Amino acid sequence: MDRPDFFTLKNGEKVKLPFSNSEYDRRVNNLRTVMDKNNLDMVILTSMHNIAYYTGFIYCSFGRPYGCVVTKNKISTISANIDASQPWRRSHCDNVIYTDWKRDNFLRAIVSIIGRDDPPKNIGLENDHVTLDMRDKIGSIFTFSVFNDISKDLMQLRTIKSNEEIEIIKNGARIADLGAEEIVKNIREGNTEIEVAIAGRDRMEREIVKTYPDAEYMDTWVWFQSGINTDGAHNPKTNRKLVKGDILSLNTFPMISGYYTALERTLFLDYADDASLKAWEANVKVHKRGLELIKPGVKCSDICHELNELFAELGYLHYRTFGYGHSFGVLSHFYGREAGLELREDINTVLEENMVVSMEPMIMIPEGNLGAGGYREHDILIIGKDGAENITKFPFGPEHNIIQN
Repeated sequence: MDRPDFFTLKNGEKVKLPFSNSEYDRRVNNLRTVMDKNNLDMVILTSMHNIAYYTGFIYCSFGRPYGCVVTKNKISTISANIDASQPWRRSHCDNVIYTDWKRDNFLRAIVSIIGRDDPPKNIGLENDHVTLDMRDKIGSIFTFSVFNDISKDLMQLRTIKSNEEIEIIKNGARIADLGAEEIVKNIREGNTEIEVAIAGRDRMEREIVKTYPDAEYMDTWVWFQSGINTDGAHNPKTNRKLVKGDILSLNTFPMISGYYTALERTLFLDYADDASLKAWEANVKVHKRGLELIKPGVKCSDICHELNELFAELGYLHYRTFGYGHSFGVLSHFYGREAGLELREDINTVLEENMVVSMEPMIMIPEGNLGAGGYREHDILIIGKDGAENITKFPFGPEHNIIQN
């Protein structure tokens, strides 16, 4: 039986994608402008975030390579046969399916898109994502090509959001607030972190379905931490039971077509002692000042330096654990990061209109000390022409979040 190395399959019809055709065309045109600037004949995308950004398709790898080939007049996703035609239906472009019958059919699929007659002289790759093994394999089929890293250029393009992106981010922030409201309803002594988290996640997923009935649904999650589990911002939920006096950390993360938004709040169950209140109020004070500092024309590192000075004045700088915020867009705990737009001491990017960033100070006081626990607040802001819009509405601070259900 003669089985193909690759083929095309248009099973069903193209479906409604997260963004309009004109939005995807704009993104691809911007990519081709970067290609012209860098004298690139072809770009091979391999990351989930960039393939999703340019085509609408979010792949599920399960150990198989996926990609997207962009030339000056072609764009096509490359997917594994296990997914059949779903990648074509979800791609704003062509799609080629490779089969498992031979090793490295993924590479043969790349060649099938561009042809063999005029091999590309200069190829762009995502050096921050492509593995050494895949880099060697691609080099083996384009032996006379020169490879260039395009990851930083692509990241910079993604940091400026379109109106369509801002709309989906705003809905995400609204849905994160709804998840938080549901979580608070379920906070009570004896309930577990996992049960509280399930309630918040389910509320968000149902609202995503209501708001985006044509979407695919994946990866929405909640981290709800209590007691010592609040010490790390990314600690998974556990089966720990809540007790009165617990410090709590509420973290809701609705995922809408690859776009991550977040809400994080410090809470206490029933009461907070004086040392805890003092630490909490210090972190809230820094949070409020950070919200005031976010505006166009301000350098990321300058925000950090001022907030560090405030933390030092309050006596808590030595408890600070990570950066003050980061960019939002095509982002998940599995993929994506616009690392050039983070509120860190070593990032000198200047905030511009239509950037989207968080303000999220955190301090962590170790066990055995008064006020032990992790304190953090998290809001999302959209940079405008003259200021910034805070799209997170859930309240923060001791006057709102000492929960006495």
